[in-house]
Amino acid sequence: MARPKKSDAPDLAQRFDLTVGAIERLNCPPGKPQAFLRDTEAPSLRVRVTAGGAKSYVFERSLKNKTIRITIGNVRDWTIEKARAEARRLSVMLDAGTDPRELERERAEAKAAAAAEKATQAAAAASQATADALTVREAWNRYMAERRPHWGERTYADHMKTAQEGGKDRQRMPGIKTKPGPLAPLMVLRLVDLNGPAVEAWAAREAKDRPARVRLSLRLLKAFLRWADAEPDLKGRADPAAASAKKAREAAGRAKAKNDYLQREQLKTWFAHVRQIQNPVIGAYLQCLLLTGARREELAALRWEDVNTQWKGINLKDKIEGRRDVPLTPYVAHLLAGLPRRNEWVFSSARALALDTKNADRRARRHASAGTDAPAGDVATTSATGRIMSPDIAHRRACAAAGLQGLTLHGLRRSFASLCEWLDIPGGISAQIQGHAPQGVREQNYIRRPLDLLRLHHEKIEAWMLEQAGVTFDAAAPAGLLAVA
Repeated sequence: MARPKKSDAPDLAQRFDLTVGAIERLNCPPGKPQAFLRDTEAPSLRVRVTAGGAKSYVFERSLKNKTIRITIGNVRDWTIEKARAEARRLSVMLDAGTDPRELERERAEAKAAAAAEKATQAAAAASQATADALTVREAWNRYMAERRPHWGERTYADHMKTAQEGGKDRQRMPGIKTKPGPLAPLMVLRLVDLNGPAVEAWAAREAKDRPARVRLSLRLLKAFLRWADAEPDLKGRADPAAASAKKAREAAGRAKAKNDYLQREQLKTWFAHVRQIQNPVIGAYLQCLLLTGARREELAALRWEDVNTQWKGINLKDKIEGRRDVPLTPYVAHLLAGLPRRNEWVFSSARALALDTKNADRRARRHASAGTDAPAGDVATTSATGRIMSPDIAHRRACAAAGLQGLTLHGLRRSFASLCEWLDIPGGISAQIQGHAPQGVREQNYIRRPLDLLRLHHEKIEAWMLEQAGVTFDAAAPAGLLAVA
């Protein structure tokens, strides 16, 4: 039998002393997916060749009557001696009772677990970095969106105004930019940087010009920080005590109790000057504000559908109960009967803004913000909302002419409560008319006053005030204004 040539492919039925040349000549027989060339020096070492020509070193042994194969590596990456050494190592492990596949599986699982832990740590670090980069404004906007269903319009507006960036055109004052809110300097900080010292420094700066707004801002900021500390993803990043620092409270100062109100002997001059206001809608509004003791926005938002002339009642929006009914007293009914019915609002204002009216409105507001009086006749009578928005301008002018400077619109509400003390009227009556929360167990749980009972006392209050003011009227005659289509 002739010896095979060195250029011939090796006989796969025989063991070979593996050489580079033999491996290069190795081919997969036609029709087979793979074939193996066995080594004589390391009996468990094989060279596997696939039908596609890929070649690799393979460890092959019998374990529990089953053949196991473990790929060692590509023939281009491993030398023959290193492959033999690896095959011997795997044989020793198998002889010692250790399955190399199980060991490799454990290693792979440990490697995967380590990779997963590393990925988790990286994700946590990224989340931490993102959370640390969260600004106060981003958290504030999220806070407002979440809490808005639980707030009234005024509360939401306070949160908006205290944090506004400023620099935008005012809605009712074109050409005049809004000012940044007191909290605007804090909005650009990272939430993690909003600590006690930062709030103290802010309060010291802002309180110099607007201490009252700073006190409001501190209250809003406290609630915001408590909310943030309760959020799972923000807990630990917001300091709930940052807005409670003693120095911040001292910088804002204490709110002084307001003491502006009308005394009995001042009613005559106040009514005389208010009834001379050129805008009769504002004049009627101010008189009704005093005679009902209502909050300024409760009365300004009164619609015609809320006035019941049949049962003599007014349904007002109430910040505590939602809505409340108060009596429609004779003089208030007389004033409302003479108001123009421009739209749905009782105290309405023309929506169409003539150029000169817009200029008058701007000038009046500029004078109001500067604390000075606008020129005579320069009172804004129009509003984009369709109802009066700034009756305080005309009121300040009337009070200045009457020598009653400093009397605010809320002072009229205070006046109603104070003037009721002159009459023999239960305190709970005037409190209920004004929309104060019931005080004491008896008021809260037992006393229920119908509208007729309130009217009985309310008409006495109105009649006494008008008597002191020297105001007489014909209840059957309108107040002198015509309805407008």
